[in-house]
This record gives sequence, C-alpha cells and structure tokens, in this order.
Amino acid sequence: MSAIDDVVREECAKSPEFAAEYHKEVERLDAALALVKLRDEEGMTQRQFAAATGKTQSTIARIENGNMNPSIKLLREIAEALGRKLEFRFVKVG
Repeated sequence: MSAIDDVVREECAKSPEFAAEYHKEVERLDAALALVKLRDEEGMTQRQFAAATGKTQSTIARIENGNMNPSIKLLREIAEALGRKLEFRFVKVG
C-alpha cells in the first residue's frame, strides 16, 4: 500500500461523507478507463469513436477525462453501437 492509500483509508474511516464521495469518484474513473481501453482496442481517435457510436466527441472526452458520470443508458448505447455488450459486477468492498 502507498502513503496515499493509507491517507484515503484513514479519511474514509473518519468521514462517511468523504468515503461516499471517494467511492463515487473511483466509479467515475473506472468508467473513464474502461472507455479509453475500449477506444484503444478499437484503434480509434476520440473523433472516430464518437462518429462510430453516434455521440459527440466532447461527450467522449468528458467521460474519458472523468468530468462526466455517464449513465448506464449512455454506456449501453456506446457498447451496442460497437457490437459489444455492457456488463456489470458487484465486488465486495473492504
């Protein structure tokens, strides 16, 4: 574990509000990374990816940089446009 992990763990233990916001941010970044990975697998630029999925390039950019919390509907539309299936899983925390 890194020093950052230790600080985050301590802050989460102290503040339920911090913990909730931290976990929301982790989810947003997980979605961003998954989208970047998918786009890389497809070998596309953001502009090409946007055109292929019927979304704007700015929408793709906002998701990828973590400034947008994409809805399940939006992620499903992106997946389906590329012949993919959106999957979810629940993991135990802690």
